[in-house]
Amino acid sequence: MHNFGTIVVNQFLIQFIMNKKFLIPLFVLPILIMSAFTPAQNPVPKPELKWYGWNEGYAKAVKEGKIVLIDAYTDWCGWCKKMDRDTYTNPNIIKKINEHFIPIKFNPEIKDVTYNIDDKSFKPEELYQMLTNGNATGFPTTYFIFTKKMSLQLEPGYKDSVSFNALLDAAIAESKK
Repeated sequence: MHNFGTIVVNQFLIQFIMNKKFLIPLFVLPILIMSAFTPAQNPVPKPELKWYGWNEGYAKAVKEGKIVLIDAYTDWCGWCKKMDRDTYTNPNIIKKINEHFIPIKFNPEIKDVTYNIDDKSFKPEELYQMLTNGNATGFPTTYFIFTKKMSLQLEPGYKDSVSFNALLDAAIAESKK
């Protein structure tokens, strides 16, 4: 014999099942349980570009025999910021720079800084004059110093990742000559 409480509960369950409201928790619960026991996936680390200051980067490049890549910029330069945002964040560009170059950020408008080359020291405007050979090129400008030959190449202006990749390839080829 059924008591009144059991009949009410059974009718409630039948109504609940008929309304199919239980299906959502029924399907969601196994997914939640499975995900709780699934090991976390370690995302592939995003490649990063480590920028050096002049003094550390130049000495490192000479020691390792790598190409110095100098990104000459200013704080007010919109194209410099666009190149930082669009070109220098490209994973292929980062990989190539990390493998073949020592990247240096250089802002010639920063005061009270001394830049060293071997046993000589230069003010920002003096280093900029040396890099440009007295012919200002605007910003951004990319300079390549080939430490094995002690030669310099420069490329003025903004470069998207496609044209910058070609520029890097040309610098790598030049360093092997």
